[in-house]
Amino acid sequence: MAAAQLTGVASSISALGFASFEGLRASGAVKVSSFSPLKRDGVSLRQLPCLVVKAATAVAPKYTSLKPLGDRVLVKIRTAEEKTLGGILLPASAQSKPQGGEVVATGEGRTVGKTKVDISLQNGAQVVYSKYAGTEVEFNGSSHLILKEDDVIGILETEDIKDLIPLNDRVLIKVTEAEEKTAGGLYLTEASKEKPSIGSVIAVGPGPLDEEGKRKALSVAPRNTVLYSKYAGNEFKGPDGSNYIVLRASDVMAILA
Repeated sequence: MAAAQLTGVASSISALGFASFEGLRASGAVKVSSFSPLKRDGVSLRQLPCLVVKAATAVAPKYTSLKPLGDRVLVKIRTAEEKTLGGILLPASAQSKPQGGEVVATGEGRTVGKTKVDISLQNGAQVVYSKYAGTEVEFNGSSHLILKEDDVIGILETEDIKDLIPLNDRVLIKVTEAEEKTAGGLYLTEASKEKPSIGSVIAVGPGPLDEEGKRKALSVAPRNTVLYSKYAGNEFKGPDGSNYIVLRASDVMAILA
């Protein structure tokens, strides 16, 4: 199958400075990436199956602030690591996509049933979010992400993922290490090791909101050993090399004892 290449066309929009911080006011150029539909053999790529093209909305120069609405938050993305722990510079293609940043603005919340539910995050909170969530916008040379509060996995004020405070129905699990040997004693290569789906619960969120806007406690608790869906959640690695995963409680299939 021939590969279809999408080319991003960047458009720069100048903006004025800001006097107060309500949401986010740009002090320099605002750059928003947009995509134009491409054609192959006269057929629009939008008509091809399994291909999603996301078009960014161009913001006119007269708009100088960005205030999230509803249950959305604005996060300033943490800069990607440019070096390894050994000090080796990484090319852009090898730098991992950041999944964390600082909350710089929040919406007014949402209504669940007859209850008004405020955003639980405060400006300045250091958060971790789902890898492919939100819409990215660049302000004044820094990348920001607009996303729903539910796409924020948890609050992490340190560099160690085990210190994550999960939000909503998220569960933080330390993954059980994969078997190093077969039953016959043969060592397994990394490629042949079976992906683990068992782990120990480290922390849980306060639970999802019910129809009345009240929190519903999760059915799993810290120190539970659980079986979870093999390809669910977001994976992380701790400073000591331990593997962790953060997933929704609905992806936990059973408690093992």
